Amino acid sequence: MIERFSEYQIMWIFVFFDLPTETKSERKKYAEFRKQLLRDGFTMFQFSIYLRHCPSRENADVHIKRVKNSLPKDGYVGILTITDKQFGQMELFRGCQRMKHDAPTQQLELF
Repeated sequence: MIERFSEYQIMWIFVFFDLPTETKSERKKYAEFRKQLLRDGFTMFQFSIYLRHCPSRENADVHIKRVKNSLPKDGYVGILTITDKQFGQMELFRGCQRMKHDAPTQQLELF
């Protein structure tokens, strides 16, 4: 059977952000940005680091554009894309204990 997606074509998007939260207005903008990421299918990887699985580079570009369109005026935001192969090589630890990667959530495809 031929594989439909290659681990070199599947992409992961990481969004790193450090936004000001000193005033009520800043906290509201922080919450709006975070909620926008969640609405677009991102999940929290660590505090202020969210990630999303995409079946292709073209699909990743769509989600990156959405993130860019919702950038807050202040603060720092970084966007990184890596292949599924690179993601699979990441080592995760909790304290000194090595953790296993969770399997990505099921992605449905509609035609």
